[in-house]
Amino acid sequence: MTPAPRAGFVALVGRPNVGKSTLLNRLVGVKLAIVSPRPQTTRTRITGIKNLTGAQVVFVDTPGIHERGGALHELMAKTVARALDDVDLVCVVDDASDGRPPDPTILARLERVRRPVFACLNKIDLVRPKSRLLPLLETWQASRRFGEILPISASRGDNCDRLLDCVVAALPEHPPLFPATSTTDQPETFFVAEVVREKLFVFTREEVPYASAVRVEELAERVEPPCLVIRATIYVEQESQKAIVIGLGGRMLRQIGTAARRDLETFFGIKVFLALTVTVRRAWRKNARTLRELGFLQTS
Repeated sequence: MTPAPRAGFVALVGRPNVGKSTLLNRLVGVKLAIVSPRPQTTRTRITGIKNLTGAQVVFVDTPGIHERGGALHELMAKTVARALDDVDLVCVVDDASDGRPPDPTILARLERVRRPVFACLNKIDLVRPKSRLLPLLETWQASRRFGEILPISASRGDNCDRLLDCVVAALPEHPPLFPATSTTDQPETFFVAEVVREKLFVFTREEVPYASAVRVEELAERVEPPCLVIRATIYVEQESQKAIVIGLGGRMLRQIGTAARRDLETFFGIKVFLALTVTVRRAWRKNARTLRELGFLQTS
């Protein structure tokens, strides 16, 4: 007798910069989320769909949990809270390499979760010596009841297959929630904006990438020659930031655009013409109306 299919939603939550987005990309097998060594790069709820024989896992990557103010950070906190309410399983991701115990803020948020919770201690490839892992695992075991506590490396893939097996076993019996060809429920414009924003993190420094948002104005497919034509606007908060993003003689903007175009051509499998412009929208992170206009309330 063929076992009933399993399907469900799994939230990836945790502190900033612990590797949630890297884990999402690893588990789904496609790069869907920004990966940066700098914290707090994920701003919205990003969904990645893993289709397996007899199972469909819908992973939800969320912004890092931390205590900060401002309209954007309040929106990010609501995104995490909504994910905890809506899913069938929660995976708390943490950085094993820093040896810190579970964050009390995160443990407090898990108090009201009535679904299974897994602890995923990431970056074990960076733990030296390996003997440090055992007391850390014991600390997590003592902090609360977890369904599983798994040491993993999202960057190398260590134990990620085991994690996936445990996730599938914990999901309810349910038919697939999305078509078997789906890898995400986000629109193509969202990933165009994320790719451009990732390059802002790569090529610019300090506050500039955090003060930047990207909106896709046009995404059109042309037949002759076959290509995608994309126009996008980079929003920043100050004229000085605009000058940095554009660079001397437009050099920085061309660098950002070239790197983004290459990734987009790999993602879409077709030639891409990408046109970027930069506009100042002062204090956009503190304005709920502007956040809605830039699409944050629609994707979280």
